Amino acid sequence: MGILDWFKNRPGQFDPDRVSDEMIQGAVEKAIALTNPRLKLLPDCYKRLTPAVETTIEFLCAQVAALPAAHPLSAKAWSSDPALRAFFVAPTDIQSVLGRSENLRTLFDKFPELDEALVILGMAINKQRVFGMALHGDMVQRDVAQTSVSFSDHRARLCGRDEARLRRIVGVEVFEHLVAQALSEIGEERVERQELQASRSLIRTRLRLLQKHGPGLGSMFGADPAAPGEQTQLEASLLENERQLHAIGGGESVLEAELECLKEVLGKPESYLRFEPTRLRLSPMNVMLEETSTATAADVEFVIVELSGATPQRRAITLERVARTELPPPQKLNFDHAARYL
Repeated sequence: MGILDWFKNRPGQFDPDRVSDEMIQGAVEKAIALTNPRLKLLPDCYKRLTPAVETTIEFLCAQVAALPAAHPLSAKAWSSDPALRAFFVAPTDIQSVLGRSENLRTLFDKFPELDEALVILGMAINKQRVFGMALHGDMVQRDVAQTSVSFSDHRARLCGRDEARLRRIVGVEVFEHLVAQALSEIGEERVERQELQASRSLIRTRLRLLQKHGPGLGSMFGADPAAPGEQTQLEASLLENERQLHAIGGGESVLEAELECLKEVLGKPESYLRFEPTRLRLSPMNVMLEETSTATAADVEFVIVELSGATPQRRAITLERVARTELPPPQKLNFDHAARYL
């Protein structure tokens, strides 16, 4: 199977409810294909990599299960839904986020029978210490130290036809992120022999191409998808990279080092990524309150995803259910307005 084929049926590559030998074998093959296809030339490559892949799959099953049930995302429900009021300043912000999701629009266009779809809502989360008023019994105290929570940079790019399918896609994205992390570490190693330098250069190129093509949790962490024309160029570049990796060959010691790095990353996925189910008790002004507080408050649930590595990232995510009727019509280009800049 070519490297690009792995992106054509991503939901079918992971099922947290039915882990099978075939799924594990497919994950091993994918890890090899994404990293360096020549790894399979090493003795017992599949057998040696399988335990690490099994560890990652067990990790993925636990993380995907930790995601809360899907929550309705609707501009109409904003005023009555505490979670939506916590995440969005105004109902128009919900429409804006959904309107920017080309993936969601494409999904609805592709399946006209769908009345609703599932999306991963990704958000930056910020906590800030502030001073405000608090009610203690019948007394109002001023200048009380409080923690205010805000959400921004909303993205809704990862979507699916149903909740089970979307959870499987999340699992695949996490797996691809871990493989990309291994590629990053392989490319960063200092080398001396010319053979190794050429191999590392190709690996680094491969990592950049793959990150643009899809893997690495880009959809949840806000990476812009490649345009159709750029996508075609990326596919051609990946195929050429594949050819060069085969042509350069490389000594067994080079491949051994790459396999060991891949095993190390997949054998310890918790070192590179963490899902943290979070529940905050928030006031209508998004101020964190204690459980014992008698002030008006609501419990808001989401998951914090933390990525370690060279560029640590931290985002809040939720599973959201979106009705077709919530998707605003596509924006039309205002040629008169655009002409002003010509």
